[in-house]
Amino acid sequence: MTTNIAVFTRPSSLATVRGYVALTKPMIIVLLLVTTVPAMVVAEGGWPGTWLVVATLFGGTLSAGGANVINQWYDRDIDAIMKRTRSRPIPAGLIEPRHALAFGIGLGTVAFAFLWVTTTPAAAALSLAALLFYVFIYTMWLKRRTTQNIVIGGAAGAFPPMVGWAAVTGDVTVASVLMFAIVFMWTPPHFWALALKLKDDYADAGVPMLPVVAGPAATRRQIVIYSIVLVGTSLLLAPAAGLWLVYLPAAVILGSIFIAESLRLSREHARVSPMRLYKYSLLYLALLFLAIGIDGAITIV
Repeated sequence: MTTNIAVFTRPSSLATVRGYVALTKPMIIVLLLVTTVPAMVVAEGGWPGTWLVVATLFGGTLSAGGANVINQWYDRDIDAIMKRTRSRPIPAGLIEPRHALAFGIGLGTVAFAFLWVTTTPAAAALSLAALLFYVFIYTMWLKRRTTQNIVIGGAAGAFPPMVGWAAVTGDVTVASVLMFAIVFMWTPPHFWALALKLKDDYADAGVPMLPVVAGPAATRRQIVIYSIVLVGTSLLLAPAAGLWLVYLPAAVILGSIFIAESLRLSREHARVSPMRLYKYSLLYLALLFLAIGIDGAITIV
C-alpha cells in the first residue's frame, strides 16, 4: 500500500540549508523586492541612503520568506500531489513540517522587529500585514475555496512598494497606494497565464484556479480585461507622483505590449503558449518599476 506521506531522512547539512532556502522561494522574493527600491527613490526624491535600502530589503526578504515558508507548510498536502511542487523540501521529505513552521514564524517575527528598529513602525506594520494576509487570507482561506483566490490574495504581493515608501516617509500616500494597485492588478493576468499551463495539475490537487473552474476561454477573456485595467492603473501613477519624463512613455509602451500579448493569447490561443505572456509579465513589472526609479531620481528637484 502506498501513501503520499513524506518519509523524512537525515540529509546532509548542505542539503538541509538548501532546503530551508528553497522554502523561502528566493526567486519570488527577488521579484517582490524589485518593486521596493523604486518606491523608496520616489518617496525620498533621490537615493534614500544605502543603509536604509539594505535594511528595508533585508527585512522585506525575511518577511516574504517567512510567508512563503508558512505557505508551503500549510500546502504540503497538495504540494505532494502536484507535479510542479512535489519536489519541494517538505513533500520531498527533506524538512519536517513542524521545523518548517517554526522557521517561517521565526523569520516573520525577526523581520517585524528588525524593520521596526531599523526603518519605521509603519514599514514594519505593513510588512507584517502582508505576511498575515498571504498566510491567513490567501493560503488558508481563499486558495482552496474560490476562483478569486489569486485576485484577492494577490494583494499580499503588492505590499512591497508601500513598505518601501513607508520606510522612507513613515506613512502611506496616494502614489504608494497606486504602486500597490499596479502590482495588485498585474497579479491576475500574470498568474492566470501560468495557471493555463498548469490547469491539469491544479485540477488534480483540487485547487479551484480560474482555468479549472471557468475554463481556458473564460480565463483568457479575464486576462485581457485585467491587462487593460492594469495599464490604465499604471498611467494614473504619472500625475500622482510627477513621473512624466521616463515613466509615462515606458508605461505606455510596456502596457501596449502587455495588452497586445493578452489579446494574442485570447485570439490565437491554439498557436500561442500562455507562457509567452507569463514571461513577458515578469519583464513588464521589472522594467516598469525600473522606469519609476529612474524617473524618480532624475525629475524631482
